[in-house]
Amino acid sequence: MNAKSKQRIVLKVGSALIAPDRQGCSSRYLLAIAQFIVRCRGQGLQVILVSSGSIAAGAHRFPLRARDNSTSPEALLALKKAMAAAGQTEMMATWDKFFDFPTAQILLTHGDLRDRERYLSIRDTISTLLEHDILPIVNENDTVTTDALKVGDNDNLSAMVAAAADARSLVICSDIDGLYDKNPHLNADAKLLPEVTKIDGSIYAMAGGSHSDVGTGGMLTKIQAAEKAVSHGIDTYIVNGFKESSFNDLLLGKSPGTLFRGSDTPMLERLHWFTHTVRAQGEVIVATTEEVHSAEDCANLSSDEVLDVKGTFSEGDTILLRSDDGTRLAKARSNYSSRLLKFIAKQDDSKLVDSFTHERSLIAPQDIALLSPKATPMEEKS
Repeated sequence: MNAKSKQRIVLKVGSALIAPDRQGCSSRYLLAIAQFIVRCRGQGLQVILVSSGSIAAGAHRFPLRARDNSTSPEALLALKKAMAAAGQTEMMATWDKFFDFPTAQILLTHGDLRDRERYLSIRDTISTLLEHDILPIVNENDTVTTDALKVGDNDNLSAMVAAAADARSLVICSDIDGLYDKNPHLNADAKLLPEVTKIDGSIYAMAGGSHSDVGTGGMLTKIQAAEKAVSHGIDTYIVNGFKESSFNDLLLGKSPGTLFRGSDTPMLERLHWFTHTVRAQGEVIVATTEEVHSAEDCANLSSDEVLDVKGTFSEGDTILLRSDDGTRLAKARSNYSSRLLKFIAKQDDSKLVDSFTHERSLIAPQDIALLSPKATPMEEKS
């Protein structure tokens, strides 16, 4: 991480580090992290902080009876949103007191990230803040987000932010030293993987849950985040955020946990955004053909090849293309709504079909991202 010239790093800190006892924010672990940020900036590095913890920080403001399991799901959801609102200001104030330079708050939903215009606006804002030596502190906007609009965890959010900011490195703090070949809490012979050069099914199989009862992201979401980041060429570190030595090692150019090497051939920026940030709103099942293996083949998809349309989506929405055997082929932008696409696919009259499709293909050719045939949890979620 040492560099003579400026480069950007994203640091993700979880709820268990912010409010370990759910009694408001604590400096127990944050002081070492804040010192790391200060020292990074002293080396000429530009830092973006992705900080969880608003709900955990605000929980103590509400009586325990309000969090009783007998409370309805709707009331519990409203309570969590209120906790986030109360805790966000406390969390920002806690971070702010550690620094003698200004900070800025950025609250995001997935709806902000998947909209191209808003996505570009986010990266412009982050860049402008960094140019003026202001520390951006990013969190998901839990107060207003819904199931349809939420990222769901700040591990994946940090990877999306790192890609948007064109960061060189992403550091994700965990409650263990890194990725092990098996759960180290349950297996004494578990071995730490110091470096991962390829994220595949075997790496996902090693991802266990987190022992933290405060945060929402376990090792699985950290691997998902690493996969997003490395495909953009971003070196990603999973380190133990509870150990001060982790941050000292990073500043010395050492990896204290697991390093996921960024790709030497990163995806083009727009293609990466479309693949790893935009979420599919529905699925189109197509007949299995050996020809559908390129973006051009997807763009030339005919109505005869469409077997089924799943979900409800509008013209211009992102869809997932699958073969009839379940293989994921691509994410793409549909030129038709799900209702009209179903209608076209059911027609036997070629002239009628041509009247719909002679000017526009079924799939928008400018927005097609081919996917790996072997699905991973991250790709299914995207």
